[in-house]
Amino acid sequence: MLSARENTVKADAGRRRCLPRISRLMALAIRFDHLIRTEAVADQAYLARLGHVTRARETQIMKLQQLTPDIPEMILRLPPAAVGRDLVTERSIRLITEAPDW
Repeated sequence: MLSARENTVKADAGRRRCLPRISRLMALAIRFDHLIRTEAVADQAYLARLGHVTRARETQIMKLQQLTPDIPEMILRLPPAAVGRDLVTERSIRLITEAPDW
C-alpha cells in the first residue's frame, strides 16, 4: 500500500508540466539560425537530414525567424501547459509568418 506522500508524488508525475511545443520550436529555430550564421552547418537541407525531417518542415520551423522581434520573445515566455492541448500552435503562428507585411 502506498503512503499519502507516495500517492502525491505519483499524481504530480502524471501531471508533469512541459513547455509548449511552439516554445520549443521557436528555440530550435533560433538555434538553427545561429548554426547557419556561424557556418557550423552548411544549410537548412543539412539540418533537415540531421533532424530526420523533410526540407519543407525545416523551412516551416525556420520561418518562425521571420516574426517581428517581440513575438518570438512572447512565444519563448509562454507558461508550461498543465494538462491538455497548447493554446498557441505552430500552425496558427505559421499564418502570421506567411503574411506579406507584419
